[in-house]
Amino acid sequence: MVELNDIRVSFDGQPVLNGVNFSMRAGEFVYLVGPTGAGKSSLLRLLYMDLKPEAGTVHVSGYDGATTRERDIPHLRRKIGIVFQDFKLLDDRDVYENVAFALYVTNTRRSEIKKRILHALADVGLSHKRNQMPQELSGGEQQRVVIARAIVNAPSLLLADEPTGNLDPSASAEIMELLRKINTRGTAVLMATHNYELVRRYPARIVQLKDGKLFEVELRER
Repeated sequence: MVELNDIRVSFDGQPVLNGVNFSMRAGEFVYLVGPTGAGKSSLLRLLYMDLKPEAGTVHVSGYDGATTRERDIPHLRRKIGIVFQDFKLLDDRDVYENVAFALYVTNTRRSEIKKRILHALADVGLSHKRNQMPQELSGGEQQRVVIARAIVNAPSLLLADEPTGNLDPSASAEIMELLRKINTRGTAVLMATHNYELVRRYPARIVQLKDGKLFEVELRER
């Protein structure tokens, strides 16, 4: 599903990713760990083709980063759900419309939109709050809206960039349970985090970014 080969990325002349290799199978759950500034977000941006490497190859869900045209990138992104740490919800739209936005931009048939939205909101336990505005929700509820928006297109891959970074431990645990549930249904999940306690509590494969390199890490080493 995902394959990065000999990737190099730098900003202002400073290497961030230097010879990174990574592969991920369909349906896998993988943690991407490392300190702030290690390049976790850059690696995720490579996967939804918001960033191009200076060297190396990117293959995601049948798309080749070297040959994929700009106009085809939205088609790739329909196969990928993205969960951000800072929510990125539209403050002037209610919960229902925030989730619907992901369908409007992909020209989903109107007859499908309501059904998909209600299904996604039920999945994250927010059907009863579909008419509320984001600012009326707790941080954990806002993140669940983000997850509903990310899964409404039934993606094969979910990218989660520090999804619990702004949440308290109780809300973080709820988000982790939700991500694991989504994964058990067959959606691959790549979660960037520096919360090693969550990694210990919900074990899965771990890769670590350090000094521009990517390493496989055994849980007992943490």
